[in-house]
Amino acid sequence: MTVPKRDMQCVILAGGLATRLKPITENIPKGMLPINGKPFLEYQIELLRKNHITNIVLCIGYKGEMIEDYFNDGSSFGVNISYSREKSLLGTGGAIRNAFELLHEKFIILYGDAYLNVDYQKIINHMENMLSLALLVVYKNEGSFDTSNVRFLDDKFIFYDKDNPSDDMQYIDYGMSILSKSIVDEFIPFNTVYDLADCYNQLSKNHQLAGLEVFERFYEIGSFSGLEEFKGFIEK
Repeated sequence: MTVPKRDMQCVILAGGLATRLKPITENIPKGMLPINGKPFLEYQIELLRKNHITNIVLCIGYKGEMIEDYFNDGSSFGVNISYSREKSLLGTGGAIRNAFELLHEKFIILYGDAYLNVDYQKIINHMENMLSLALLVVYKNEGSFDTSNVRFLDDKFIFYDKDNPSDDMQYIDYGMSILSKSIVDEFIPFNTVYDLADCYNQLSKNHQLAGLEVFERFYEIGSFSGLEEFKGFIEK
């Protein structure tokens, strides 16, 4: 039996200052950095559309008008785009809360500098089968890309602590999660600088954070080395 494709809403956090990429981000937001003739964010949107995800919210801040001018309502790219604009930086969690009125009951969260070439429908279906309000996708990192911050026990419960890594943490936050709007309302304060990591940590302490392991490595353009790696991946 074929499982129907779910067009779950996706929120992309694309409002950061990209300080690690200066000076090339002095006059352009990170998501608009050109790679082989088109901005990085366009690669993300193409990947989402390929995975049958077409309802997108872009959380924009730093030079966000450049993103909005390029993508408009998304119709030219086969998707529907809404915008949540930050007047001042609110952090990853604060940006989600700022977009509250645009959010669906459940939605995917992606970072605007990460390219995650995975089966999104499989992840959505896992979330639905778990009947969970919060799911964090994890990758067995073992400290190779960054400091591991997740203890993956089973699909029903993971422990996440970005600030206090320990030797039994072999996994890392993959850069993708699915949250319910009720979680945002309960855990993330309005109009306050707030990190999503604090939300994940509290959820894991409350045994409310489900996990799913993926095996495809991620690509990111948050650093010069990551930018070069992604260029190499695209050119293959």
